[in-house]
Amino acid sequence: MTDPLGPDDVRDALRRGMVIPAHPLALTAARRLDEQHQRALTRYYLAAGAGGVAVGVHTTQFAIHDASVGLYEPVLELAATTAREHAASTGTSPILIAGIVGPTRQAVAEADLAARLGYQAGLLSLAALADADDSALLEHCAAVAEIIPLFGFYLQPAVGGRRLSRSFWRRFAALERVVAIKVAPFNRYQTLDVVRAVAEAGRAGDIALYTGNDDHIVADLLQHYRLPVGDSAVDVHFAGGLLGQWAVWTRCAVETLAEVQQLRAAGAGVPIALLHHATALTDANAALFDVDHNFVGCIPGIHEALRRQGLLRGRWCLDPEEELSPGQLDAIDRVYAAYPDLRDDAFVAEHLDEWLR
Repeated sequence: MTDPLGPDDVRDALRRGMVIPAHPLALTAARRLDEQHQRALTRYYLAAGAGGVAVGVHTTQFAIHDASVGLYEPVLELAATTAREHAASTGTSPILIAGIVGPTRQAVAEADLAARLGYQAGLLSLAALADADDSALLEHCAAVAEIIPLFGFYLQPAVGGRRLSRSFWRRFAALERVVAIKVAPFNRYQTLDVVRAVAEAGRAGDIALYTGNDDHIVADLLQHYRLPVGDSAVDVHFAGGLLGQWAVWTRCAVETLAEVQQLRAAGAGVPIALLHHATALTDANAALFDVDHNFVGCIPGIHEALRRQGLLRGRWCLDPEEELSPGQLDAIDRVYAAYPDLRDDAFVAEHLDEWLR
C-alpha cells in the first residue's frame, strides 16, 4: 500500500472504529472464482467508506480453507491486491483482516500466508478445537499470535462456534498481540462476558471491541459499559463492527457508524429515528440471515442482496445444496419493500461499471 500501517497504527485505527465488511465469495455458475466480481466487491466496500475488509471468514465460506478447494490463497491475494490499488489511488490505508481456522498447524500456516500477503491481523476461529480446554486454546492462540496480531472471534454456535468462558476471554485479552475482538455470540450475556473480561484484564483502552452481533448492531454500537474493576470503574464501548450484514448496503452502514460516533463525541442523547433504524436493520437481518431456519440460508441471503445490485452474478455457493431456505425469498422481498432507506442502491448503480472494469 502507499503508506503501510505499522502494528501500532493498526491498533490505533481499530480503536478509532470502522466498518469492516465480512467479504463474500463471488462465484460463476460453474462455482469457480469470479475474479471480476470478487474485485468489484472489494472496490465497493472501500469506496463505500469501509476501513478495511475481512477475508476468509464465515461469509467468504469456510470451505475455502480446505486445501482440496484451493481458494484460500487466491482469494486473500486478490483482495490484498485490490486494496493496494485502492490505497494507491486514494491515499488511504485499508486494514486487511484474514480469517484463520483449523488446528494449530493449519492456523499457523494460514497466519504465515496472510502476513506475507500484507494482512495486518488474523480473525482467529476456534471452532476446530471444540473439545480443547482453556489452556490448550490459549496455547493455540499464542502460537498464531507469534505470526500475526490477533483479532479474537466469539462465533455463535449456530454457525460453527463454541461457548467460551469469561475466564478464557480474560486470559486471551492478556495476550500482548491481541489488537481487537469480534464479539458475535448473538447473546447479550456472552457479549457482556467479553466486555467484562477485557476490562478486568486491564486492556479496555488497548483492545478494540467490534460487534459481530448482526441481530443487535446499532444497539451494540450505542451501548456504553461502565464496569467495576477493583476500586475503580472502567468505561468500555464497541468501536465498530465486523459483520456479514455489513457485506451488503455498506455505504449506509458507514453512515450509521459515523452518526453513532458523532453522538458519542457530543455526549448527546440517542434520537428516536436511530432506534427505529436499529429495529429495521434487525428485521432485515432476520430475513437475509434466515433466522427462521437457524441461519442455514445466511450466505445465500447475503448473495441475493448483492445479486440484486449487480455486485454478484448469482447466489451460487461452493456447496450446491447451499441455497435460500423455503420462504426466505419472500422474507427478503418483504424487508426490501419495508425498508428502502437501509439500502445503498443508488450509490452502487452510480459506480458499478467502474468497479467491474
